[in-house]
Amino acid sequence: MLSDVKRQLGDDTPPWSEVLAHRNPDDLELTVARFELARVPANLVSATLGDLGDALFTACRSGEADWAREFGGSVAVALLAAEVSALAAHLNSRAASVRAAAVELLLDDFSAVSVAEELGVSRQKVYDIARASHRTATYIPLVPWRSHERHV
Repeated sequence: MLSDVKRQLGDDTPPWSEVLAHRNPDDLELTVARFELARVPANLVSATLGDLGDALFTACRSGEADWAREFGGSVAVALLAAEVSALAAHLNSRAASVRAAAVELLLDDFSAVSVAEELGVSRQKVYDIARASHRTATYIPLVPWRSHERHV
């Protein structure tokens, strides 16, 4: 649980821009300010995103009255859980973008009815998926738990 998160913390504090790479740059300053006001360090946010909130969830379900204290208190936990949610939403959008691109390719060679049948969705849903904007959004290239690969 928290010991796993603490083991990941180490001495190297990553920059907020790296930890919160999934955030819209316009929101970054305000998000960082919230964490800093709650005294949540970047390496704890990084570790929490790295395990997708597993340590938070385990602590929450422990039944211990003061479980949030290990993470910096209730405000810190609420901010950390919200950031896990923000990352999950970002990854969901990224996956939807890939799906839209793939459906566009499929529609070049197959009818919407065939694509719908293959994917298990309605014909209208195929058109909705294909229309989804996937070219303009910016997404993180690697999930946090693989981000070390950028530096290898």
